[in-house]
Amino acid sequence: MESQQTNNNNNIVIIMVPFPAQGHLNQLLHLSSLITTTYNLPIHVITTTTHGRQATTRTPLFSNIPNIHFHHYQTPPFQSPQPDPNATIKFPSQLIPAFHSSMHLRQPFNDLLSTLSHGAKRVVVIHDSLMGSVVQDVKLLAADNNVETYMFYCCSAFASFWYMNDASAGKLKLDEELELLLKEVPSNDDCYTMDDWQFIASLDVSYKTFSSGTIYDASRVIEGKFIDLVEKENYQNDKTLWPLGPFNPVEIKCDSSHKRHKLFEWLDKQEPNSVLYVSFGTTTSISNEQIQELALGLEKSEHKFIWVLRDADKGDIFEGEVRKIELPKGFEERVGENGLVVVDWAPQLEILGHPSTGGFMSHCGWNSSMEGMTMGVPILAWPMHSDQPRNAMLITKVLNVGMYVRDWTQRKEMVNSGVIEDVVRRLMASKEGDEIRKRAVELGDRIRQSMEIGGVTRLELDSFVAHVTR
Repeated sequence: MESQQTNNNNNIVIIMVPFPAQGHLNQLLHLSSLITTTYNLPIHVITTTTHGRQATTRTPLFSNIPNIHFHHYQTPPFQSPQPDPNATIKFPSQLIPAFHSSMHLRQPFNDLLSTLSHGAKRVVVIHDSLMGSVVQDVKLLAADNNVETYMFYCCSAFASFWYMNDASAGKLKLDEELELLLKEVPSNDDCYTMDDWQFIASLDVSYKTFSSGTIYDASRVIEGKFIDLVEKENYQNDKTLWPLGPFNPVEIKCDSSHKRHKLFEWLDKQEPNSVLYVSFGTTTSISNEQIQELALGLEKSEHKFIWVLRDADKGDIFEGEVRKIELPKGFEERVGENGLVVVDWAPQLEILGHPSTGGFMSHCGWNSSMEGMTMGVPILAWPMHSDQPRNAMLITKVLNVGMYVRDWTQRKEMVNSGVIEDVVRRLMASKEGDEIRKRAVELGDRIRQSMEIGGVTRLELDSFVAHVTR
């Protein structure tokens, strides 16, 4: 996108308050980059020392953008237990101590807001919905009423609408199409443990009472009907929903100073659409037995793959032991040049944007889902927890740009190597897979066009920035 320079005399400042889980951090940092590079507005990101380091280590680009200013604060020490690969419920409960510690950013946020609000025409606070406790004093600190807050909701509008339907005990008015979808909407059973629900409930400080609107990493191109439904049910008067997604870059640009990951030496040699990318994000820990089955399924499929084989994040990724994951004996030797196993951090967006990548086996976290759809890559859906089952349904049943590896009704079952072999072959080498890929490519094209000047998402962005700089 071409840069639209905003008049610096407006003296508008934006504070981003991300939640300290990688998928949440990543989305608001991408939004920071998008806003500052397109509209030349200064961004101040407040986070814990540990998680600020995590974000900038994994994506150094964020710390090299002149108009993004990081403010890292020490919070109380927290336990950083290992993830449990054998847990029945896959939600990353090992992160909860780190989440609790991040709530101590309340006073540092107040201090930063107080400092930045003096002399500013307006301070715009964009906070993750789970950081409402941290920003709850914003109205008390707003000097001359020059502070506005916008809540960022990190899941899809599709998932959000069905959460609203759950909360209403099914009392929302649904048309015939929605009634049919409702029959297939996955339950919330086993998406969270009781401790997880209690933590989420503890964060509710009625942030909607002081929020000027809500931002989604959502696109009308992808889920326009559900954006409209959420807006109709939840927003009125001066409260506005802003679907500004995708936040992630829609074009992959590598200049001569950019150090590419070594995996691209292999990926560059492969045929277009020939490689399956396998990754389950930063919050999923898979049992040794399931890893063995997945490895054998990939091997038997005889299709090329890149498999990012990492354990789920701990609260502090820089401390303690890292689980050593064992592959079947002789697996890498047998696979040879047909596959690549990556055990460190991998640049997912660049992999998905590479012409050799023709499929994405994913947990369907919303961050990964948006990146896959933006790059026009069909998705093999294997949801694990949280909003992922509903994101998977959007991808497979509504948009028809993917297929299930395992749907949510089978979540307690082991996915054997035969199932994995079959689904990989269906996506990568069948007429059915070719049709899904064609739809995924077309969707990706429409999403990228929406980000161009005059496109539907670019107009949303222009409208939001015009509103906060008015």
